[in-house]
Amino acid sequence: MEYQIVLTLALAVVVGLALGLLGGGGSILMVPLLTYVAGMEPKEAIAASLFVVGVTSLVSTVAHARAGNVRWRTGLVFGAAGMAGALLGGLVGGHLPGTLLMVAFALMMVATAVTMIRGRRGGGEGHAAHGSPPLRRIVLDGLAVGAVTGLVGAGEGSSSCPPSCCSAVWPCPRRWAPPCW
Repeated sequence: MEYQIVLTLALAVVVGLALGLLGGGGSILMVPLLTYVAGMEPKEAIAASLFVVGVTSLVSTVAHARAGNVRWRTGLVFGAAGMAGALLGGLVGGHLPGTLLMVAFALMMVATAVTMIRGRRGGGEGHAAHGSPPLRRIVLDGLAVGAVTGLVGAGEGSSSCPPSCCSAVWPCPRRWAPPCW
């Protein structure tokens, strides 16, 4: 048991470093770590990973805010919509078996990889040159990302950052300001 705790903590540090370097994907790394190494049930691992990634994002937002990479209005609207979506996703996820949640989690990983491999659509900076995307888009994206995040425990970094990169909604430094503000 002691070996398992030490291994989990060491791997959690690696996840933290990856999150800091890449700007997203903490839950995609934490859920398997907590499930398969720490031995947590999938529902517990999902909730714990969201807490860990949330604290990490909050702390790193300070540095991004100082660098001017945070669009507060966009981030707060996206975040509020994301919380509403996460509540709904969490309520649904609470009624699903852990195995189904892990399959959905794996599909989320594949979808994220495909989105990142496909690359940018359109080639330009989209709304970046004209300010924030339309309010409707921010709210709908936030609801969708929140619902996925609440359901499978991954989504904030993995479903909002790569798609914003690929659709060129925000310029790159702004995209990666946690949580992709």
